[in-house]
Amino acid sequence: MTILLNKPDIDLLEALSQVVLQGASDLHLTANSPPMLRIDGSLQPIENMEPWSGEKSAAALMSILTASQQALFDQELELDFSYMLADGTRFRVNLYHQQGAIGGAFRIIPSEIEPLHKLGISESVGDFAQLPRGLVLFTGPTGSGKSTTIAALIDLINRTRADHIVTIEDPVEFLHHHKKSVVNQREVGSDTHSFTAALKHVLRQDPDVILIGELRDLETISVALTTAETGHLVFASLHTQDAAQTIDRVIDVFPPHQQAQVRTQLAATLRGVVCQTLIKRASGKGRVVATEILVTTPAISNLIREGKTYQIVSMMQAGRTQGMNTMDQHLADLVKAGTITYQAATEKAHDLLGLIGLLKGYTPGEPVTRNVSRSIDFGDTFSAQDR
Repeated sequence: MTILLNKPDIDLLEALSQVVLQGASDLHLTANSPPMLRIDGSLQPIENMEPWSGEKSAAALMSILTASQQALFDQELELDFSYMLADGTRFRVNLYHQQGAIGGAFRIIPSEIEPLHKLGISESVGDFAQLPRGLVLFTGPTGSGKSTTIAALIDLINRTRADHIVTIEDPVEFLHHHKKSVVNQREVGSDTHSFTAALKHVLRQDPDVILIGELRDLETISVALTTAETGHLVFASLHTQDAAQTIDRVIDVFPPHQQAQVRTQLAATLRGVVCQTLIKRASGKGRVVATEILVTTPAISNLIREGKTYQIVSMMQAGRTQGMNTMDQHLADLVKAGTITYQAATEKAHDLLGLIGLLKGYTPGEPVTRNVSRSIDFGDTFSAQDR
């Protein structure tokens, strides 16, 4: 049983309720600013809330901490945890120090896990749920919906396979209930001391599928590769922008004398990379997901092994029949469908000239809004608010 040091601050509870009521994704609290909501990717203040002083912000944030959490925050000066309102709404929370004051960022966690097709994710991503073993990486900037996609994939496995799923997260976000599989979710800090510590013992827990919330360092990446090598299906996330960069990042973490061995390991174990970002809809309401998908083929394995990751993009461009596409290809598809604007696509393009080539013959202007999909809902209030 957890015991709070204080009664939760009533103004903080009101600000969190506004996240739900206004369909926001995040709440930001910082000294000398009113509480700010992120709605459709942009920050805006909560109406009728005055700026909070440093003392007010600190007191409000400290009011939701347990004694052990406050002790850890005092020691580390940072803290990640989850927080739940009385109505069951859950948030992922990060507290931090800045310029002698305390700030906080709250990310709402959807209560329901949407299937992949409702998120607008390609069917080829769902094929990863059928893999018996290997490593699948999910990448993208913070707030791009990686956790939502991974949760949908874990839920698909949970519904269709009789496996033991172990997740290691910081903090636990989506809650999975036992269905056809057994799911055990371990939170760094309360259930284990670190990702590395949990991974060192996970093989003794007879897992079939393992989710690593984030690959943060060399040791975690090394254990993840070894775990995938030994016949387990491993999902993990990284903060990278595209598939080739993701592969290079994993390899470059290791010292030079080990990189040839790591390339060989990665070529043998990597099954796919999913990079994603969220973009404002042409309608102005909500956001839609754009993805880059790499499915590891024998040819791509050879490129990884030989250190020729710069050739992977051309492989993905030609690999649509195998479920692959580059980010620019998906952006072009979304523009042509009228889902996003030409301008929005150019802002997210990885290769602007390449995107322009894909849109050759398309005249920038008013989007064909009649073709905008009204069924995609990314589950985290980022999209489909105009349904």
